[in-house]
Amino acid sequence: MGNDTGSLFDLTGRVAIVTGGSRGLGRAISLGYAAAGAKVVIASRKQENCEALAREIEAAGGEALPVATHVGKVEELERLVDTTVATFGRLDILVNNAANPLGGMLTEVTELAFEKSYAVNVKGPLFLSARAVDHLAASGHGVIVNVITAGAFNPGESLGLYCSGKAALWNLTKVMAKEWAPRGVRVNALAPGPFATDMMAATYEVPEFRDAIVASTLLKRIADPEEIVGAALFLASDASSYMTGSVLPIDGGIMA
Repeated sequence: MGNDTGSLFDLTGRVAIVTGGSRGLGRAISLGYAAAGAKVVIASRKQENCEALAREIEAAGGEALPVATHVGKVEELERLVDTTVATFGRLDILVNNAANPLGGMLTEVTELAFEKSYAVNVKGPLFLSARAVDHLAASGHGVIVNVITAGAFNPGESLGLYCSGKAALWNLTKVMAKEWAPRGVRVNALAPGPFATDMMAATYEVPEFRDAIVASTLLKRIADPEEIVGAALFLASDASSYMTGSVLPIDGGIMA
């Protein structure tokens, strides 16, 4: 690696899978990686949403592949990796961003809700990462970015399912980093705070909830989705080449 600081964030020639890639933070990350030169595989449940973003990236001069994927179904995760490698010949970056935000007080949690939540928030990232690791190891720049939440460290009431699943993913991030460092694969986590995404829109519509969330941040505001891009690009690129098993909070100061 030379002294050209601009090249630190250059993803030209690299291939990235972004789950939950068609909306919210995943959409912002997909667009950001494409702008940095990556070929982006957009994986979300609805094919039409994946295709719409792929067309947007291609219209801007980038390359994208839409692959409808339910992260909670292991056979679809295997197909996602196989399709990516069959199309582009390699895989360099995996972003486990897809999430299930199911909430509710613990006494109200159903078995079905538990299974759906943990299928997407824990099982999916684990099995997708395990399926992808051989290709990431062959890359020479193999990176996994697990998107968790600041709530994994300070969960609130009615958020037990979501936050505990993301806490499990943070634990898995450290185990992945330990097991796969000898293979040259780095694994880190992003811990976003409140962002203005579709997933959070219903919560923000309730004034007392929105006010409490804003008050919990040092910067006293809710972030735009595009504000995740710098951190996501840092973790995916050579700029973070000596970083693994770590978490990067992008939370407006909540964890402080």
